[in-house]
Amino acid sequence: MASREELYGVLDAYLAALAAGDPSAAPIAPGAFNTENNVTLAVGDGVWNTITAKHDYDLRFAEPARGQVAVFTAVEETDALNPACIRLEVSGGQITGIEMVVARNKDEGFPFGPQAFERKPVMEALVADEARSSREELVRVADGYFDTIERNDGTINTTFWPHCNRVENGVQTTNNADFPLPVARLGCEEQFRLGWYRYDDELRARRFPLVDTERGIVLAYGFIDHSGRIGEYELTDGTKATSPVRRPHSYYLAEAFRIRDGAIEQVEADFLTVPYRMPSPWDGRDEALIGGGGLHRVA
Repeated sequence: MASREELYGVLDAYLAALAAGDPSAAPIAPGAFNTENNVTLAVGDGVWNTITAKHDYDLRFAEPARGQVAVFTAVEETDALNPACIRLEVSGGQITGIEMVVARNKDEGFPFGPQAFERKPVMEALVADEARSSREELVRVADGYFDTIERNDGTINTTFWPHCNRVENGVQTTNNADFPLPVARLGCEEQFRLGWYRYDDELRARRFPLVDTERGIVLAYGFIDHSGRIGEYELTDGTKATSPVRRPHSYYLAEAFRIRDGAIEQVEADFLTVPYRMPSPWDGRDEALIGGGGLHRVA
């Protein structure tokens, strides 16, 4: 089993090779399973062709027992700086699996901005040995977040710290008066108690391939599907609201939850539009590689 430091070393080698646009400089195993934005690609295709610089933002975590390491960063592609989440599967010092999410905001109908890629000490802090939760408990809390946002009606299926914040595609979308949607002025739990996200029909194909118990971080993947059938609806306080999604639509997401004492303290997410109800090429692969244990759920 590789140590955390060894996994970080492999990650550093991969990031250096990516910044140079040279996959041969990374310890990538022959036949490594590689996806970008939920599509299987040959190693060296996709962002490898277009990267012009890598941002110094570096939020990383690992699960040594399962050979998993990941980072939230940003990549410059010519005239755009795009949030990115990169997860690597490592075995015997070689990268056997690569999952990359690049949120190309200029390609989205609702671009997020202004972006601010800043360190988040709360995501980097270690949890004291005596306060650490099990992998299963951390996944339960994160999965409850997804249960809460799915057909959001004001029911809270997880627990939040009062100071919880969420960053999406490099932009804080809680407690942020400058974000164009008024819901962003509220905290994590307040948004969900209002039932603002009623139009999120399903949070599907949930996966939890990396859980860093030392940091209290769960890295999850999934899809948010919108049927588009909801137009006008009412928040739990009686306020009238209008869904921003009126056609079939799906987001593919990578989302990291910092959990302490059984409650969510910080959320970091990258996501992008994909074809409605798109399947995942990773479906079942994680379980086959590392044996389940709360890793994978089809919602």
